Amino acid sequence: MKINEIKTLTPVELNARLKELNMELFNLRFSNASRNLASPVQIRNVKREIARVKTVLREKQLAANGGHDGN
Repeated sequence: MKINEIKTLTPVELNARLKELNMELFNLRFSNASRNLASPVQIRNVKREIARVKTVLREKQLAANGGHDGN
């Protein structure tokens, strides 16, 4: 999923996507441990998408807070 597509999602959708990605990462790591993973690059790609989703979630959280993180 491209960053522009991620930015159009609502926080609820982003959290749902994050949950899906974490589950996918778990399954990929499990497959890798049991030597059934076809391409280890899949793990890196999922981790990068998780980072993108978390970044956009944080941006939206800061925007809703007026740019303050509570500190």
